Amino acid sequence: MTKQVFLRAFTVTCGLLVFAGCKSETAMNAQKDSVVVLDYGDAARRPLRYQIQDGLMTTSTLEIATSSMTTTSKDGEDLTKAPTLRFVVSSGPAIKLPTGNVRLEVRIVDAEAVVPEGFDPEVERDFKQSAALLLEAGGSIEVDDRGNTIRSELNEAAKNPNVPVRLIMTIIHARTSLARIVFPAAPVGLGAVWEARQQLKLYGFEIQRVDRYTLIDRNADDVKLRVDIAHRAPEQTLTFAEKGVELELKSLSTTARGDVLLNVKALEGNARVEGRATEVLSVKTGESAERIELNSAFKLRMDVSYEASTR
Repeated sequence: MTKQVFLRAFTVTCGLLVFAGCKSETAMNAQKDSVVVLDYGDAARRPLRYQIQDGLMTTSTLEIATSSMTTTSKDGEDLTKAPTLRFVVSSGPAIKLPTGNVRLEVRIVDAEAVVPEGFDPEVERDFKQSAALLLEAGGSIEVDDRGNTIRSELNEAAKNPNVPVRLIMTIIHARTSLARIVFPAAPVGLGAVWEARQQLKLYGFEIQRVDRYTLIDRNADDVKLRVDIAHRAPEQTLTFAEKGVELELKSLSTTARGDVLLNVKALEGNARVEGRATEVLSVKTGESAERIELNSAFKLRMDVSYEASTR
């Protein structure tokens, strides 16, 4: 597989590892409630609400590791372990608004690509350069007490034309969904199950998602949730004019499962998620075309400390 095709395929894979609760580019500020409660749980039901106080800060470390079996029309099968992407993100200080919502700044204070031994030197260089460009990128978000993102805005560093926008949006979406789960409007008890259902348009791709949450445990302000994720995408074509690349997506399926442990008085939670994704696409660059089938396994972990970053 050519360097260009590999990088594009990896970007697509990263872009599709967007977990539950994310907002689309076109509907970031939508007010429609996407939560459907399937089971309200046991009889001891209470509302789930965030209780964020002024001035709160958190620092989190996000790691995404991916391995893929890639089958191409030119080169046959190739098992690839992609670089582990590691990001340290500072959130806050939280500002309590008159509406009861909370506004906070979020920025990447450290970023690196941990490249496996024997990796193509040119590809290794490109991944490390992309990670370095993400430093200080971020923005501001406003969330309500159920975890809904009301509005968001990228900062100037994130608007730099050299920043890998699709990668940074992947980070933002993954963190938003796993750090701040959207809660149901109604009170729920242990064993409660709810789903977030949404049609997304992500980086131009249309994606259908159903993300299911199960309330496993609740102790004072601490909440443990099981999350099951299913994403599908219809056949579609997307052109990246700036790269001279056309992607024709034939099929896409992503499933994942994991646990989220959060404190309702904190800005973010800890998460562990593992999943698989299958994509079949045709990549056209200039006059050449290549059919690619990606069967990927991925792991994501996020660890939070409830203090300001020293970076």
